[in-house]
Parts: sequence; C-alpha cells; structure tokens
Amino acid sequence: MKRSLPALLLCVLSGWTLAQNAYPNRPVRVIVPFPAGQTTDTVARTLTQQFTESTGQTFFVDNRAGASAIIGTDHAKNAQPDGYTLLMASSGPLAINPSLYAKLPYDTLKDFQPIGMMVVVAQFLVVNKDFPANNLKELLAYVKQNPGKVNFGSGGSGLTNHLTMELLKANTGMQITHVPYKGAAAALTALVGGEISMMFESGPAVIPHVKSGKLKLIAVGSGRRSVAMPDVPTVAEAGVPGFNAQSWAAFLAPAGTPKPVIQKMNAELNAALSRPAIKERLLGMGAETLEYSPEQTAAYLKSELDNWAVAVKASGARVE
Repeated sequence: MKRSLPALLLCVLSGWTLAQNAYPNRPVRVIVPFPAGQTTDTVARTLTQQFTESTGQTFFVDNRAGASAIIGTDHAKNAQPDGYTLLMASSGPLAINPSLYAKLPYDTLKDFQPIGMMVVVAQFLVVNKDFPANNLKELLAYVKQNPGKVNFGSGGSGLTNHLTMELLKANTGMQITHVPYKGAAAALTALVGGEISMMFESGPAVIPHVKSGKLKLIAVGSGRRSVAMPDVPTVAEAGVPGFNAQSWAAFLAPAGTPKPVIQKMNAELNAALSRPAIKERLLGMGAETLEYSPEQTAAYLKSELDNWAVAVKASGARVE
C-alpha cells in the first residue's frame, strides 16, 4: 500500500523523535585530547558527570593526549558518527592547529558537527613565586635586561598557552626561550618547581597555585578582566594595547552524527551549564560558561579560526 507524502513525513519525524528519545541507551565516550588534569579535562569531567545523572547513562572521559592534541581530535573524527563517541576540545586543536600545521589530519568545520560551546577561559600570565617581577612592566624590564636568559613553558608546541606567549613576544620584542612540556599539568609542575620562569595558562589550572602562594599572577590575556579574578589587570591595561587572547572549549560530534543526537546533547549541555552549582564551580576555576546553539557554535568556530590565523601569522610560528 502506498503512503501519502504527509504520512511519510510523519513517519520520518516520528523516527527522529524515537531516536532522540532513545538516545543514549548505552555508555557514551567523550574524547578529551589532553592529559587528565588539564583545563578542558576538568571541565569535561564536570559536565559528563552531570550528563550521567541527567540521562541515566554513563558518560565517561577518554583522554587521548599527544601531538598538540592532534591524536585525540583525529581519533574522534574517525569514530562512528552514532552519538556514542563525542569530542570535548579547545581552541588549540580546533582553531590554532589549522593555521599552525602545514598538514593536519582533520578539518574543524568539515569533519565535526558542533553541539555547543562549553566555556571561555581567560589565559593568565603567571610566574614562579621567586621571579623578580610583580607586574607586567617589571617583567618586561627584567627580560630586557636579561635577553635570552629567561624561559617560558607551555603544554606543547602550538597549544593556546604557547601561541598566547608568542603573541606577547611579538607585541613586546621579548627574547625568551620556549620550553614545551607534555601537557599543561607538567608545565605547571615545572613552573612551581622553578625549572621555568613563566607561562600563560587558564584559570582552572593556575588559580589553586596562586592561592597557595606558589605562583604570582601578572596579568590576564583576554580583552576584558576575568569575572573570576576581577582585580587582575589585562595585558592591554598593563601596557600592551590591543592584546586579546583567550582559550575556550567546545563540544562536538563526528560529521554525519544524526541531528536528533546533536539536538539532544545541545539541550543536555545547556541545561548543565545553566545549573547554578555548575556555573559557580566552573567560575571558581576561571571558566565562564557559554550557552550556545549548534548554529551559534559553528559561527563562533569560524570566527576563531580566522582570529587565530592572524595570531599564528603574527607570531611567525609554523610546524611542518
């Protein structure tokens, strides 16, 4: 028996509704292309715990670190697009790597479907507690007096905290040496221990060390002061006009993931981000939440790809 077009459309829509209502019906893996303890990982674990509670299914983080987050991001790209492998990644792999690397095994806009934004995270310039500077003016003066003798760390070449410092170098003429580590946690350990002098890193990672007195806060890299640390001046306010660099984290699925899954997870994500307890917890770590639609997220990703392309060019950094 032939069905009318309206009847067929009703069947299709019903199928979408059933698929959305049935999802998830088994554990969901969320790939984080960074080591445990890194900022994106901390935010991801907060959100996946909420997803587990709200859906009744287990959401678990799978850390796939390495190669400036390329390994984990590429792994997520190649996963079955069924909603059971998702990606929580940051500006480094999603917006910086495409301009930094001559060859990249994924395309941010073509290989992934945005689910939503998670947070924007200010990058704080921090120094070891014994470093002889308490503000940006003193830091720049010290580096000028000791060219080539001061080093800075990062979680890996090409990551956001590396490129943010490269931008500062380009804007100030600082002569400092880059020391890449395998993850921000390792770099912070080195900074606390005095192996390196300074680094940019997000609030969730550095604020506990600042509060304990192990690190000193110099400035924040974003264009406006951090809500979490409003007394800390921006780099622009401290003497480098126009400087603006911040990291962020987004939630994505492999290209081809059914739209009902995208819509379901966007609703779950924004519901989690709107919870006062989660907002307060993330803000306490320096992360400000963003409740975006998939379409808004796609537009944001495109604008950030353009912004960081300019930043990478200005820094002169390039990885073959």
